[in-house]
This record gives sequence, structure tokens and C-alpha cells, in this order.
Amino acid sequence: MNRVFLVRHAHAGDRERWTGPDEERPLSEKGRRQADALAGLLETERLDRVVSSPALRCVQTVEALAAARGLEVEQDARLLEGHDPDDTMRLLEDAVQGESLVACTHGDLVPAVLERLAAAGLVLRDDARWSKASTWVLEAENGRWLSTRYLPPPG
Repeated sequence: MNRVFLVRHAHAGDRERWTGPDEERPLSEKGRRQADALAGLLETERLDRVVSSPALRCVQTVEALAAARGLEVEQDARLLEGHDPDDTMRLLEDAVQGESLVACTHGDLVPAVLERLAAAGLVLRDDARWSKASTWVLEAENGRWLSTRYLPPPG
């Protein structure tokens, strides 16, 4: 069984108050606490890779987790906000061919991925949500999606 841990980035403060480029918006103090707690939340899980949107808030969300596992944070534009969700799905589908990974992304791509999984026949909870710093565990075997599970934000 392989898993994708689809993480929405942790709290990054108010987008409207940030004056720089949005991709450079960092985590808030709350977001840093959530990011640190993510490492503990996934402590017992097998992880082969950590992949993130290049946006700073996403990279920062998974840095502690990657460091705790001795892994690098790979950046992939297919996880960027506003990216084509079909392309994002291809990234996740390729990954579950033999790896378990964390994929950190944004609030628009999480529901788009869930919609595609539902269209493929997976039953999702009626109250599907994607709070900041939450994780969806997507399980697959032999390249076939089998189940999903929601983990609320840590911390």
C-alpha cells in the first residue's frame, strides 16, 4: 500500500495584508507551530519523498518533516496555486506507483484533487474539508486509488 499525504499549507497570515509577491508569503507563528506539529503527526508513516509547491508557505510547511526524515523538499510547480488540477493528479498518480509521499499544496488544488478522486469512484466523507495545515491521506495499491482519510490540522 502506498500513500500520498496531501497537505494544505499551514497558516500564512492575511493575503491582503502581505505586500510582497504572494509566492513569497511566509508562515505566521501559528503556521510554524502547525508545521512543527506535522512532523509529529506523520512520525510513524513511511515517507519516501516530500514534494511541495514552490510557494514559500508550502515549503516551510514541510521543512521540519523533511528534516526529521533526512529528506530534501522537492519543489514542483504542479502543486502551485492555480495550476491545472489534471496535471497535479498526474503527479500524484505517478508517485503512488511505488512511493509514499507528502505533497504540500494550496486550498484550490486540494478540493480539485478530491473531486477527481470522487469521479474515479472513491467515496468521500460528506463533510469533506481542507483547512489550513490539514492532511488528506490518499491510499493506493498497484496504481489504483483505494481510500481517503482526513486528518485535521495538528497543534
